[in-house]
Amino acid sequence: MRKIMKEQYIIDSFKSGESWRLFKIMGEFVEGVDVLHDIGPAVSIFGSARTAPDTVHYQKAYDIAALFVKKGFGVITGGGPGVMEAANKGAYDAGGISIGLNITLPFEQVPNPYATTQI
Repeated sequence: MRKIMKEQYIIDSFKSGESWRLFKIMGEFVEGVDVLHDIGPAVSIFGSARTAPDTVHYQKAYDIAALFVKKGFGVITGGGPGVMEAANKGAYDAGGISIGLNITLPFEQVPNPYATTQI
């Protein structure tokens, strides 16, 4: 059997209110699966959030995403800036499905404006 985690984290007690947090996480997961279920074939494009729009890597992510859309695929990214923005923008400009799977971080990324669906 393949071991994925080096350490096992056991939750043996909950503070008041923490058990409800599990239901919130489960609800967010189910909501995301429901949205992704209906999108059809899609590719995920990963890359740095710090790639500037004037770089070759940004342009390549844009171009690759547009090509995937022209071949009938949707594009899924982390929904943030940099390579993720480039890929969402390429898919958006090509008229395809452009999904951003964003997370909330205190001092980091905000969703880019090119994802037609933000989860």
